[in-house]
Amino acid sequence: MKGKPDIETVDTTERVQIVEDCLEVSDKSMIYDGDTGGEKEVFRFTVRRLERLGVSAVVIEDKCGLKQNSLFGTERAQKLEDVDVFTEKLKAGKAAQVTKDFMIFARIEALIAGLGEEEALKRARAYVGEGKADGIMIHSKEKKPDEIYSFMKRYRAEAPNVPVIVVPTTYNSATEAELEACGANIVIYANQLIRASYLAMLDTANKILEAGRSKEVDSQILPTKEMITLIDDNTGGK
Repeated sequence: MKGKPDIETVDTTERVQIVEDCLEVSDKSMIYDGDTGGEKEVFRFTVRRLERLGVSAVVIEDKCGLKQNSLFGTERAQKLEDVDVFTEKLKAGKAAQVTKDFMIFARIEALIAGLGEEEALKRARAYVGEGKADGIMIHSKEKKPDEIYSFMKRYRAEAPNVPVIVVPTTYNSATEAELEACGANIVIYANQLIRASYLAMLDTANKILEAGRSKEVDSQILPTKEMITLIDDNTGGK
């Protein structure tokens, strides 16, 4: 949206403005991507701020240093935070909550960093419990869902009731029914809409440039009247 790299260059203040804009025009539940959450002393204020806005949950990942997009996998250095340090951050966030409804999810990056299932399970055990995270997000960049299924089978045997988020960006052959069957509670389609809109805008722009006018793209774009009436301005009528 802002043309900046995914290394936490968009700060909390900028993100909160986006949240406010969304919640002004929608009553849908919102899960906030908190990246690493920053220092624990900062994270607790972020939790309070999100609660006041009406956000339902925040997800923070157990990385440290310069955050890299997870889909780079081991192509870039994915440095994970010390388990105890991250756990203290989760505790600080939970202690700062005002309501019981707000949820904190710990995003586990062990599979992304190539550290394997045992490390992912160890971190999942450490992050969830009294005064810590309410649930986890388990992330993978593999093309097949096998390691997610394997992790979920073992984790569900230990923690049958902990909410789990999955993000099938790369292993997109997995259906929601299959992911639910293995124990996932929430499926996030993280970037498909922006990827689709980028291609559509690029194609439309190129056709306008080639034709020197916009008539040629009429059949592939939303009619103007339909666009301006998508959102009711409540200025007249019933």
